[in-house]
Amino acid sequence: MRYLPALVVGASLGVIAGVGGYTFVYAKGASYLTNDPAACANCHVMNEQYDAWLKSSHHAVAVCNDCHTPHALVPKYTTKGLNGFWHSYAFTTGDFAEPIQITGRNRRVTEGACRQCHADMVHAIEGVATGEDDSISCIGCHRNVGHLH
Repeated sequence: MRYLPALVVGASLGVIAGVGGYTFVYAKGASYLTNDPAACANCHVMNEQYDAWLKSSHHAVAVCNDCHTPHALVPKYTTKGLNGFWHSYAFTTGDFAEPIQITGRNRRVTEGACRQCHADMVHAIEGVATGEDDSISCIGCHRNVGHLH
């Protein structure tokens, strides 16, 4: 009887590890640790974005991680971890919009990537007032560049 709490904790951890391990293998979790854009199309909901990227001007110069994750190591894998968790949750529960919508946080990450890669031309538009938030959004005007729709 005195071992019951330890047994319950052990069994709970075993179930969590088992379900987590199965989900990681089933969802091809290791592929998300790579830079391969095909990993982003593991879920059917991303097929349209992947196919559009294949036809876009960025196909030859940028992969998903270049635009959708920060370039520094810790922020990159923090973003990948958060996105992985929330994508798994949304796709498991079916709680997501069709077509899939970018979140505010991921929009800011993508905007930062545009500005970093195109810094030589972005400096010319910095500080231009639009009346909305006093800055021009790269992805507001060029939303189809990375994913040609």
